[in-house]
Amino acid sequence: MLVTFFECLRQQRVPVSVRELMDLLRALESGMAYADLQDFYHLARLTLVKDEAHYDKFDRAFSAFLEGLPVTEDPLAMQLPEDWLRKELEKLLAAQDLAQMQGLGSLEALLEALRERLREQEHRHQGGQRMIGTGGTSPFGAYGAHPEGIRLAGPSRLRRAVKVWEQREFRNLDDREQLGTRNIKLALRRLRKLTRHGQEEELDIDGTIRQTAHQGGWLDLCMRPPRRNQINVLLFLDVGGSMDDHVPVVEELFSAARSEFKHLQHFYFHNFIYEGVWQDNARRFSERTPVYDILHRYGSDYRIIFVGDATMSPYEILSPGGSVEHFNEEPGARWMQRLTQHFHRLVWLNPNPSTHWRMTASTVQVLELIGERMFELNLSGLEAAMRHLAR
Repeated sequence: MLVTFFECLRQQRVPVSVRELMDLLRALESGMAYADLQDFYHLARLTLVKDEAHYDKFDRAFSAFLEGLPVTEDPLAMQLPEDWLRKELEKLLAAQDLAQMQGLGSLEALLEALRERLREQEHRHQGGQRMIGTGGTSPFGAYGAHPEGIRLAGPSRLRRAVKVWEQREFRNLDDREQLGTRNIKLALRRLRKLTRHGQEEELDIDGTIRQTAHQGGWLDLCMRPPRRNQINVLLFLDVGGSMDDHVPVVEELFSAARSEFKHLQHFYFHNFIYEGVWQDNARRFSERTPVYDILHRYGSDYRIIFVGDATMSPYEILSPGGSVEHFNEEPGARWMQRLTQHFHRLVWLNPNPSTHWRMTASTVQVLELIGERMFELNLSGLEAAMRHLAR
């Protein structure tokens, strides 16, 4: 089977040798990828491809390899009686259950319903459709399924909650993360304004030649200040929730931005901008920076970069009290309007594909608030965003 895969790679002109194929075989024998196609894909790409420029060729070869594999039936599904599976699906997808899972219409109605349940409930509930408990389709509790619920405890599963009643810990992004490619740095370098600044510590070759000629051949060394990028950048990073899936790529971006922009300040937020942001997730409730201070401290010449998937409940953008972690007196949309009015050069980098943006109501709202200045968090999107900021 691996020989066929190797042939597909060679047909797509991926520079792979038998040595890499043997490394992949040893990795599979050690159990690094077992019975999981996605794990095999990542392991094979890591083992066989030595240059990111060949990722696209590898994907085409991998697709051709899968097309040649025979389709086998799932032995577990063959052992289960069909009527068992049918009854289970009917129970999960019954029309009345789906109707009960519809949203309550507004954030105020959801909070009022929660207060009513708290007054009525006297003991623990497991499953069910109405009271506060675990599992089930009630809009209140944990580990259940509801399109607009309030999660009271436990980790997120479907990421659909509009309020979260718990203390959550977020991890700071590591700006020392080593990059596997220089392409992100090269894309960021499109945002440059080079000026000579600082001590005269760089040899001026043209000036040295000119002065030496004027001295009749006597060497006269001339020095000059180095050229530095004087662009000022504010980086706002969404952390927690659905952004946990994108931590590696955001850390690479954060590391590259740290090295490319000498005048860089970073702040964290969760889901959307409100009256305060923070620089240390461990102290996000005790050490916050008011957005008003940012508006007064940094001039309009600063370039603003938001990084986030813009995936959240619409209440978090449009409603007072819509934040999942605190009660915000003003809606997030109002704070974003203040930022866009003060900082004219602003972009939003989204790790999700642009083909998915119009499928999420919150992403559409963010697009409207920032004037469609949203770009994909990939190399082409980065280049386009930097060109926009450099205008």
